[in-house]
Amino acid sequence: MTSQQKSKALGFAVWSIAGAFLTYFSMYAFRKPFTAGVYEGLNLWGMDYKILLISTQVAGYTLSKFLGIKIVSEIQAVKRVRYILVLIGISWLSLLAFALIPPPWNLFCLFFNGLPLGMIWGLVFGFLEGRRQTELLAAGLASSFIVSSGFVKSTGRELVLQGVGEFWMPWVTGLIFIPALVLGVYLLSRIPAPEAADIAERAEREPMTVGERRKFFFTFAPGIVLITLIYMGLNAYRDFRDNFAVEIWNALGFATQPEILTLSEIPIAVIVLLIAGAMFLIKGARLGFYISFFMILFGGIVLTLATWMFKAGLISPVFWMIAVGFGMYLPYMFFHTMLFERWIAFFKTRGNIGFLMYTADSFGYLASVAVMLFKDFFVAELSWLSFFTTFSLVTGVVIILLGLLSLLYFLHREKGLLPV
Repeated sequence: MTSQQKSKALGFAVWSIAGAFLTYFSMYAFRKPFTAGVYEGLNLWGMDYKILLISTQVAGYTLSKFLGIKIVSEIQAVKRVRYILVLIGISWLSLLAFALIPPPWNLFCLFFNGLPLGMIWGLVFGFLEGRRQTELLAAGLASSFIVSSGFVKSTGRELVLQGVGEFWMPWVTGLIFIPALVLGVYLLSRIPAPEAADIAERAEREPMTVGERRKFFFTFAPGIVLITLIYMGLNAYRDFRDNFAVEIWNALGFATQPEILTLSEIPIAVIVLLIAGAMFLIKGARLGFYISFFMILFGGIVLTLATWMFKAGLISPVFWMIAVGFGMYLPYMFFHTMLFERWIAFFKTRGNIGFLMYTADSFGYLASVAVMLFKDFFVAELSWLSFFTTFSLVTGVVIILLGLLSLLYFLHREKGLLPV
């Protein structure tokens, strides 16, 4: 590669990462700031009001993921920018309604806030997939949801401390991030289509018909089921840690330090970003595909070991929260950067990441709702910290077991020992 080609590739990567990062980072300002509120003293139907708010939004977000299996996998590239702006605009109007309508009726506004947002990731990732640099670009995108959630919640908490009401705080937070959103979407709109060399190495990514989605599923059905189960555990764990970060950190003794919500995520984002971003240097689709499974297994081991050490008093609360964040985000990142990308490239099956990711995501958010309802109805007496500690151990063990099973499946599938 000549110096001119290297310069062009670097410029493309920086431009694409900036656009994807800014767009998805800004989306979180419309999705997550309400979780920075505690809504103390509010209950409905015998349930904690914050759990109801989160469950309602996640219900809309989950439905969006199911809709995304069709919409995102079928959408034409020229329509992505328009969809992003319209969908986020709808979610912002829903936050305005959340502020104007008194509780408990404003509960339902969060359903319509979550409903449009579930498709944003797939629309953004559509600009990045199927390229020789996809892992690097996707790592830049994925790093946004490691840092952004803590950042917008820190922003939300700061607004509350400055006197903004908890119900108005989400809408104001969204308002603050509109300029970054517009800039991010503009940068995305200027990204060129994949080149011939990208298509030759990674396979062409085209919109999928119903028949093509059905064929892809039945070709890899056991693998898709196992991978989806792993993702369900990861997503439920990530969502719980994210939604109740304020309560967990308060229980750990950091109630007066809202900046910890952001500062604790920065080392996780940097390390995971460096690991996942470096994967674009691995050219072989097969090697990259199987490396993803080892990263999933490693993440499960870190989750399990770090939590055991915390319970034994061997590590500090801050180190534990960073460690379990790393153990969760490492495999989570590989789902979003390398696993599905190399899956399609390795097996040369017609498809796109939107179909695979939204299949996993839709069930992942069902699992998230199930965990929150289980906590509120069956183990309500457990503190947030006690529940989260046990959840960390269970998630780590499940990831290890299912990760081994899925790895064995694909090894046998590759060798032709399983029917196609």
